[in-house]
Amino acid sequence: MDDTGSGGRKRGSMFDDLAGVAGGAFSALAGVRTEVEAAVRSQVDQMVQRLELVKREELDAAMELARRAREAQEALEARVAALEARLGEAAAPDAGTASAEAMPNTEVPPSAPGEPPPISGTMKNPPPIGGG
Repeated sequence: MDDTGSGGRKRGSMFDDLAGVAGGAFSALAGVRTEVEAAVRSQVDQMVQRLELVKREELDAAMELARRAREAQEALEARVAALEARLGEAAAPDAGTASAEAMPNTEVPPSAPGEPPPISGTMKNPPPIGGG
């Protein structure tokens, strides 16, 4: 038997042609795959920006900053409590000798008609609302 097909061509060259077509199709599919991946990546990036998501590193840094601030706050609270206790101990022996004249004036001054009375402990000149 000879190696010729029905068209008179050699069977090997037909397989070579078929392999070439298949290789071209695979390379075209690889190009399409690359384009689809790039388009999907672009869409995901746009969605992440719209949702204002943060990167893991930024979140970890913010969490560390919050942890340090919490530790500092707890240390300051303990320090204030210790100072208040010392102040209470120092004021306890003097409590019997204190008179009403030594107490600070805690009366609220009268407000102008139509104005609500001031709240004790507020600032005298607060900054304007809106930063203006």
